[in-house]
Amino acid sequence: MLLEKFIIKHYKNKTFNTFNTYINMKLLSWEQSKKVEKYFKIAWKIAQNATCERSKCGCIIVKNDKIIWQWYNTPPKNLESQRRCNYDKNSYHRKVTDKTCCIHAEQRAIMDALKNYPNEIGDSDLYFIRLDKDWNLSKAWKPYCTICSKMALDTWIKHFLLWHEEWITEYDTKEYNLLSYQYYE
Repeated sequence: MLLEKFIIKHYKNKTFNTFNTYINMKLLSWEQSKKVEKYFKIAWKIAQNATCERSKCGCIIVKNDKIIWQWYNTPPKNLESQRRCNYDKNSYHRKVTDKTCCIHAEQRAIMDALKNYPNEIGDSDLYFIRLDKDWNLSKAWKPYCTICSKMALDTWIKHFLLWHEEWITEYDTKEYNLLSYQYYE
């Protein structure tokens, strides 16, 4: 029932965002979700390695059913001296626009894929997952990280996949980037 309400709300009423472009995100069918669920399970295992003290996240990049790269969030170079997990975000100067404490899992996966498989990253799919405090899958929020969305778009990643409360959702990367700029709590 929840899925039907979501589809009616977002598809039959043709949802538009503030840039007045049609939203192309799609909820995957049951068959499609069964195929990609294995990638979310791998991302879940990867996220368990995250050393960030605020959030445990994992990301994998897949092309033609082959995992190109996978990573989790950590402080820069995994150095304790660079850890900002316990800093109050409000204590930063207003010109500091990136208030994240660690390098995001998506950033790590994209950077390493570019180093190791530069010709493979185009037209790939990026799967992102976050764990809750008990190491269970935490349903994804709305797209919000403009740093990761710009990196994915700039490296020609085709889709950004998240597991929302409603279902597994696939975003065109251009759309994901636009939606990231519209995030509000």
